[in-house]
Amino acid sequence: MAKKNSKKSQSTSSTIALNKKARHEYHIEEKIEAGLSLQGWEVKALRVGKVNLTEGFIQIRDGEAYLHACTITPLNTASTHVVADPLRLRKLLLKRRELDRLIGKVERQGYSLIPTAMYWKKAWVKLEFGLGKGKKAHDKRDDVKQRDWDREKARVMKGGKR
Repeated sequence: MAKKNSKKSQSTSSTIALNKKARHEYHIEEKIEAGLSLQGWEVKALRVGKVNLTEGFIQIRDGEAYLHACTITPLNTASTHVVADPLRLRKLLLKRRELDRLIGKVERQGYSLIPTAMYWKKAWVKLEFGLGKGKKAHDKRDDVKQRDWDREKARVMKGGKR
């Protein structure tokens, strides 16, 4: 007899937070996934969704990668014996080979590391970040023009099929 899947149906998405500004501000060439080193109160706050990635960035110091300026707002019901710092540096969990490659790209080739998404993968919190370069003002205008043109093309094509 076939064994039934006893998984719970997930009505909620596994995404915790997105950084929609990242695509507007940077040319993202590659995406990388890393784990995060978190404290207990941070995990509780993430389950509620109290996180802001828009101002965050990743810096490599002493051969380790750290997430800066990512705000995780502590819950009011969090533990009273823990002093919660919402802007604490959070260490990214990456393999040495990945870190060495990122160090080379950032220091020699002028790339930036920008967090794009935070999500649950099974019981672990994962951070997706992009390796990219900053856009100039004219690049942003070109993107807006292209998006408007694509929207107009879709309207014309939809109207022509009737």
